[in-house]
Amino acid sequence: MTDIIQTQTSNNITTITLNRPDVHNAFNEDVIAALTTAFETAGNDKNVRAVVLRGNGKSFCAGGDLNWMRKSADYTREQNIEDAMQLGHLLRLIYTLPKVTIALVQGNAFGGGVGLTACCDIAIAEDTARFSLSEVRIGLIPSIIAPYVIASIGERQSRRYFMTAERFGADEAKRIGLVHETVAAGGLDATCDNITAEILQGAPGAQARGKKLLLGIAKAEISDDIVRKTVEEIADARASDEGKEGLSAFLDKKEPSWRKR
Repeated sequence: MTDIIQTQTSNNITTITLNRPDVHNAFNEDVIAALTTAFETAGNDKNVRAVVLRGNGKSFCAGGDLNWMRKSADYTREQNIEDAMQLGHLLRLIYTLPKVTIALVQGNAFGGGVGLTACCDIAIAEDTARFSLSEVRIGLIPSIIAPYVIASIGERQSRRYFMTAERFGADEAKRIGLVHETVAAGGLDATCDNITAEILQGAPGAQARGKKLLLGIAKAEISDDIVRKTVEEIADARASDEGKEGLSAFLDKKEPSWRKR
C-alpha cells in the first residue's frame, strides 16, 4: 500500500488515514485508487467490523488536488468521464460498504472532503472544523458528491451551500445533519472508541443487512412493495444463524458469539 494513505487494523477496526498533510490531504487519481483498494479490502475482510476514515495533519480533506484538476482541463469529454468515474465508484463503495463507516473530521473538509464525510454512516467533527462545498468558486459543481450530500443534509440546505460555497463550522454541520457529533480538539479518538465499542455489541451480518435495507427504502413511498420487502427482510433475519443465536442468547441471558471476539 502506497504511503499516500495508511491503513491499520486492530480489534476488528480498520483505520484508513489520508496521508498528504502538506496539501491538506487533497486527493488525486492515485489517492482515489489507493482508497478504493483499501475500502474494498476492508469490506471483504470478515474480521473487520468497522472502518474509520481520517486525515493526518491539520485537515481532514481539502477536496480535489489542484494539479489533478488542472490536468482535466485538457481532457476530452470522454476522458473526463472516465477520470471522474473513479471518484464516483469510490464514493458509492464507501456509501454501500457492508461495514459501519466512521469519518473523523478535523480542520478543513472542503469539496470532496464534504462528500467523503457524507458517505460515511457516522461522522464526528472537532468543534473547530470548517466545511465548504466550494466547487462553484472555481467554476465547477459538486455533482459527483451531490447524491450523498443531499441524502445527508437535505435538498433545502444543499440549495444554499451548493450555490454560496460559504464556509460553515462544526456546529452548523451538526445542525444540518452532515455530522452527528462535535467534540473538543483532541477528542476524536475517545469518541470513536466509544462508538466502535457500541458497534461491536451488534451482530455483523445484521448490521450489513440493516444498512442495505436502509439504503434500499430511504425516502421511498411506503407502498405494498416496500411493506413486503421489509416483511421478507425480517423473516430472513429471523431465520439466519445470527438471528437464531441472538434470540436464544437473549432469552438464555448469555452473550452471543460476536461479542466474544
